[in-house]
Amino acid sequence: MFSKKASLRPVIKAAAALYAERYKKKKPLKKTIKYSSGTTVFHFDSSLDQLDKLADKNAAFIITDDNLYHYYQKKLKGWKVLLIKAGEAYKNMDAVQQLIGQLIEAGADRKSTIIGMGGGVVTDIAGFVASIYLRGVDFGFIPTSVLAMVDASIGGKNGVDVGIFKNMAGIIRQPRFLLYDYSLLKTLPNEEWVGGFAEIIKHACIKDAAMFKLLEQHSLKDFKKTPDLLSQLIARNVLIKAKVVQLDETEQGDRKLLNYGHTLGHAIENTYQLPHGSAVSIGMVVAAYLSKAVLDFNQSERIIKLVQAYGLPAYYDYDPQDALAKMRSDKKRVKDQIHFVLLEKIGKAVHQPLTMEQIAPVVELMGAKGQSNK
Repeated sequence: MFSKKASLRPVIKAAAALYAERYKKKKPLKKTIKYSSGTTVFHFDSSLDQLDKLADKNAAFIITDDNLYHYYQKKLKGWKVLLIKAGEAYKNMDAVQQLIGQLIEAGADRKSTIIGMGGGVVTDIAGFVASIYLRGVDFGFIPTSVLAMVDASIGGKNGVDVGIFKNMAGIIRQPRFLLYDYSLLKTLPNEEWVGGFAEIIKHACIKDAAMFKLLEQHSLKDFKKTPDLLSQLIARNVLIKAKVVQLDETEQGDRKLLNYGHTLGHAIENTYQLPHGSAVSIGMVVAAYLSKAVLDFNQSERIIKLVQAYGLPAYYDYDPQDALAKMRSDKKRVKDQIHFVLLEKIGKAVHQPLTMEQIAPVVELMGAKGQSNK
């Protein structure tokens, strides 16, 4: 049952202060984060109609996918739009080469701004293209999915897949701005809402026990039907990730914590054509059981219950040996060890190197659980 008291429960102090300021002044919320490689301005509770205040329409190129363009073609009238095909299968170097060719043909120069409007696939590709075109031009994002709003578009990781290997080619470079228009979520399919909440649950697991409880107290339906509750949740997650990245932009330390659930997740995502959120939720459960084996973590069942409450899978019938082989090719591998993110408790994660001998028994066990839960 929806609880008004719970919806007004304080979130991260910074997010609460920001929203108090916004409601007091009746102005769109803006937050500036300075990174070592650049500055990003987050425009929360904004509107697509405000884009011309952030970028010169005559010098900007919007990269979006053909599916999203179908819905927002009228709103993008007057902008230069470059289209890519929708889906993870098209997040590759072929798409990058085609876009660069179109930019050259259109006369894009070093004063141009590239804007990625879409989900994580679009923002990853757009950021990568902007980072390498003419050795780098300005870019910004308009995330249109929950996943992109809380995770994919934040932190400067831009890149593409190489074969079945996720994000194997890429660069870290920060966008100049992010524009958050929550009305764009109206056309988002329910399964994409579900997938986005995998990353929200991930943030709660690694950094925010109070948010984990908030998620337990509510449902996906609550967030979809209550704009203020959703906007606070999104801002809270943005600030969690932005702060982690600010302190460790090149992933030498705590930024590695953001990979919770992703090591196994990436090993099975493309192989089985799984949605990213589903792969991450399965990976989080595997990582929780690995945390139990290594750190005596005792709250795996809470994580399983929460991911399932939000419509995400906890188990999957994957081939353990194939998954382990792909993990050996993971970019987080160093020699014969993989830096795995584990939980000491909900809200507190650590990263530590583990050998394949430590990882294999749990990966094999959870693959068997997936078979029995079919």
